[in-house]
Parts: sequence; C-alpha cells; structure tokens
Amino acid sequence: MSARSRSHSGFRRSGRRRIFRRAGTWRRPTPCPVVRYDRKAGQRTLDLLRWGLIPYWAKDIKVGFANINAKAEGIETRRAFRDAFERRRCLVPVDNFYEWKKTPTGKQPYAIALADRGIMALAGLWENWKSSAGEWVRSFAIVTTKPNELCAQLHNRMPVVLAPETWPTWLGEEPADEAQLKPLLAPYPSEAMICWPVSMRVGNVKNNDPGLVQPISLP
Repeated sequence: MSARSRSHSGFRRSGRRRIFRRAGTWRRPTPCPVVRYDRKAGQRTLDLLRWGLIPYWAKDIKVGFANINAKAEGIETRRAFRDAFERRRCLVPVDNFYEWKKTPTGKQPYAIALADRGIMALAGLWENWKSSAGEWVRSFAIVTTKPNELCAQLHNRMPVVLAPETWPTWLGEEPADEAQLKPLLAPYPSEAMICWPVSMRVGNVKNNDPGLVQPISLP
C-alpha cells in the first residue's frame, strides 16, 4: 500500500502556527504527516514521522521496514505494537491510498478515496526510538483490517479509516480501554468510498507528481 497526501492546516507545531504543505505519493521510509495529541499542551499537533514503526526496544532501525503496517487482529498483544496501541495512537491524513488488483495481464493499480473526496484519517500507532549514537527517531505504522466489499475486489487488507467522531477516542483525548478501541478497527463502509484505475507509473518510486492519481481508461 502507498498513499497520497495534500495540504493540511489548522494544527500547531512547536508552539507556532504552521501551514503544512505536502503533495505527492509517499512510501516507506518517507517522513509523513501524522496527527498526535499532546496531553501536556492539551491540543493536537501535526508532525513528520518516519513510516515504519521502530519499537523502543529495537537494536536496529531496519526493524521499521517490517512494521509499516500493524494488523488490527492481535494488535493489543503483539510485542512491536502493544505499548503504542495502549498509549501512542495517531491519525495519518491522506487523500487516498493505492492497491494493486491482480489481472490476467499483471497487476493494475487503483486509487481508493472517500466518496466525497475529503481527507481520510487512517488509524496509526507511533513510537520513539533512540539509536546507539543518541539520535531520537519518531516512527509510525498504519493499522490494517479486513477489507470492505469495495477493497476486497483489489486486496485482502485495507487500512483502518476512522470517522471524525472517533478521532478524540483514538488519539487519547478521551479515556478509552481496549474494549472501546478494538471496535474502531473495523472496515470502513463501502458505500462511503470510491476507487478508480490509475497509471502504472504509481509503481515506480521515481514518480511523484499529481498526475499519478488521475483516472485512466482500461482497455
């Protein structure tokens, strides 16, 4: 899975007003925009975190390459994610994400978005990690779940998309336990999403332009 983000505003970062601008397709281990809740400041922040969660106990940063996604099933017990699931949850704002559909002639990429084409908030987990050189790295993983009917036509998994009314609970702005959090990790309703075929250029990491998301006609 890869994803696309666009401009976002209205968050505070490092004590000053900041308009965050980012356009294009991002893939691991790209620094990506992530929304977290700062309990001390009592507000949400928008920061750049490395995609690919590196557990605080990891000895090597390369562990993150295996943790770009976190399966919702068993997330509360898996060592790499259980602590973050309990106390370090975040939102990953994107315009859309991509999946590849198997066809008789190969794999065809599709873009998936909300039906109203609004920003979607993917459920994420974040973590702090300190290297042997003393460098601090903040990283994150995107939580995935079983696909809804739309996404099932393309792939056997999909990212967890969270509705706005669930954001305070997921971010930790409101007290919540496992029994309240796990039901949030369900497939987003198919009728509220759309998908369309896009250029094979999406599959090349050298390509990163707005044209990647444009729909194409299939033969």
